[in-house]
Amino acid sequence: MARRLRVSWKSAYQWHQMWKEAGAAALVSRGPGGQRNKLSPYCLNKLAEYLDQGPAAHGWVEDQTWTAARVATLIGQKFHVSYRVSGATRLMHRLGFSPQMPVRRVAERDEQAVERGRRRPGRR
Repeated sequence: MARRLRVSWKSAYQWHQMWKEAGAAALVSRGPGGQRNKLSPYCLNKLAEYLDQGPAAHGWVEDQTWTAARVATLIGQKFHVSYRVSGATRLMHRLGFSPQMPVRRVAERDEQAVERGRRRPGRR
């Protein structure tokens, strides 16, 4: 039966035990697992508006990149809710945004040498 349902033997065994002990009612779905969303639908819409405004509108003027860390900070500032960076990443994807890495350049970087390397013949 486990193979037919494409589940592990352990899951099939647990379901069978639940059914034997409490009947079919014990097998009713409890909904999706995991933690519930900390933001209401209204707050999610507001967050999407804030993200559309861009980072500069919220104090990040160095570049116009939404990083997951910035979004987690923005959520904390605007909604007084704590999100980890990984949770902010999932939330951004859910809203149709993608987190991007901030542009970090080495202070000693030689821009002219980099440009010469890009223009070198035979280089793709």
